Order: sequence, then structure tokens, then C-alpha cells
Amino acid sequence: MFVDEVVVTLVSGKGGDGCIGFRREKYVPFGGPNGGDGGDGGNVVLLADVNVGDLTAFRFTHIHKAKSGEQGRGSDQHGKNGPDKILKVPLGTLVIDKKTGKPIKELLVHDEDFIICKGGSGGWGNTHFKSSVNQAPRRANPGTDGEKGDFKLVLKIIADIGLVGFPNAGKSSLTNLITRAHPTVADYPFTTLNPHIGIIEYKEEYRRLVLADIPGLISGASENRGLGHRFLRHIERCKLLCLIIDIAGIDGRDPADDYAELMVELENYDPALLKKPRLVVANKMDEDSAIENLKAFSKRHSVAISPISCLSEEGIPELLRKFMDEVTLIQKAEAEQELAETAAKEAAELAAKKVIEDSTEAVANSED
Repeated sequence: MFVDEVVVTLVSGKGGDGCIGFRREKYVPFGGPNGGDGGDGGNVVLLADVNVGDLTAFRFTHIHKAKSGEQGRGSDQHGKNGPDKILKVPLGTLVIDKKTGKPIKELLVHDEDFIICKGGSGGWGNTHFKSSVNQAPRRANPGTDGEKGDFKLVLKIIADIGLVGFPNAGKSSLTNLITRAHPTVADYPFTTLNPHIGIIEYKEEYRRLVLADIPGLISGASENRGLGHRFLRHIERCKLLCLIIDIAGIDGRDPADDYAELMVELENYDPALLKKPRLVVANKMDEDSAIENLKAFSKRHSVAISPISCLSEEGIPELLRKFMDEVTLIQKAEAEQELAETAAKEAAELAAKKVIEDSTEAVANSED
């Protein structure tokens, strides 16, 4: 089962108590305090891991605790720090504070970590309280409690291509055909209830693309009907949207109406989705009604459309080429934007540094 939303209770470790100890050796009167500090409690850390597919690991274990730090000991021995509790999560995990409902952190990059609950600090041993007027302190600090809280983890799939369409449009058939993922294919709606991730291999170019087969939506999905928001949130981080239309109009559906309705649902959920690059694919071109429906579709919607058939594999090589070309352009644009942002940041830092240097020089000149 694919798990994309869980609620967990996280508790970091308590700090160890400081020690009250004194040096006691033969021929050494008034040896003085030597109580060590307590160890720090372990943190609870979320670690993004590309090898983790969903949040199944949290489905049956909802409480996760880090270990506490050890108490300090005599002879100035510091207590051992508690080990961190590292929880691996998939890329695209959004962390939400359950109490306030506010997002805290998004983990989008492999090996990115985030301390969500910091461990308590170890208490001071009595060595810290020694002074000229109190050479034998009998005081030590207890360790502080660690942080704890309830959090909601929500997964939003990160993929190069997201397949979007109404039930039975052919998303799972296409996924089966061009990847090694095997979602259920049948002649009834909602055969896919959970997202499926597949890899498209381009062996000659030594490249691969990640494809997400998103469950089919229904009218009113933006209002949380059917699979609703659980479907729609998974396309937020896809680089390229592939809108699959049943061009044969099976079950009396109008392909042109389907496309218009898809666009409305995307816009109602988040207008930013319409700004994403997208391809429109007409599936089931092997059906008798497909040609006439494609002509009618083109009259109503002035968008480029790629005709394919998952049954006869018509148009599949051309579609794969389009996938690679479009994603390459998107990646190039993202790289250029990142370089521009880095350059702008460096320029701002240099300008700020120059202002500080000029002001420092002006002050020095005025003093002379």
C-alpha cells in the first residue's frame, strides 16, 4: 500500500544530569570537586533519502523517541551524548506542525537533513560551581528535557513527468508500456488508487526520466471530491504535465469537454499549475471514432496534441522523444535560473561588503 500522509509523535532525548563528585586520594586533602557534566540528549532528525518511496515506515509506528544523554560521573567524566534518532523520509516530504497547521520544512534534496526535535542539554557537574568562596560546591544542574511534538508528514511526489487524466484515459497502460512499473490495468474506472513511479530508460543517451502515474481525478477534485487533493498535490512538483485524453470518447464522453474540465480542475486547485509546461496526448487512436473526435477537438482547442495508441503502440516513439526534449529544456531553464540567482546573491553580498568597507574607511579618515 502506498502511504503518502501520516501523523507522528516525535520526542527527543533528555539531557543527562550533572554529577556531584569530589577528588579523594591518599595524601591529597581537600581534593576539590570533580563531578562531570551530563551528556546531551539525542535529536530527532528527518533525513531525505532517494531510496525511500513513501511513508509506509510510519504507518504502524507513530511514536519515535531519541535516547537520553548519560549522567556525568566523578573524575570529571562527561556523560555520553544520546545518539540521534534518524528517520528516513522520501524526497518531497512536507512537515507540518499538527497543533498550528503551519508548514515547517520541505525536504527536496537527497541527504538533506532537518533537526525537527532538538535534544535536551546535559546538566553541569559541580566542577562548574567552584569559586574562591565555595571550594566544595554540592550543587549540580539536572539535564533539560528534550523537545517533543505531533507532526503531520505529507508526501508530494517529485517526478520529471506527471500523467494527468480522467479514469480509464490510459495512464496506467502508458506507464506499463514505457516503464517497468506495473500498475493495474482494467476496463473499469479507478483501477489506480495510488500513485505509481516508473523509470523511462533512454539507453542510447545514458539518461532516464522519472514518470508518475497519478490516480484519475473526477469533476470537483479541486473541491476534494473523489481522490481530490490527495491526487492533485502529487502533481505540484512534476516538471512536465502530460494530460492524457481518451480521444475515442468511450462511455459517451466528449474528449474536448474532458480537456476543458481538466484545465478547470487544475486552475481551481492552484493557478500555478497552468504555468507548468504540459503536453496533451490523445490516446486510443486505434478506435474507429478517434479520427473524427480528434478533428472536433482541434477545432475547439488550439493546442498541440500528440496522437498515440497504447494498444498498437502508434506514436509512442515520438512521445518518448518529446518527453526527453521537453524535460531537457525545463532542466536547462532551471539551471540558468539557479545560476542567475547565485550571481545576484553574490553581487548583493559584494555590494554590502563594499558599503561596510567604505563606511569603515570614512570613519578612519574622520578620526585622522
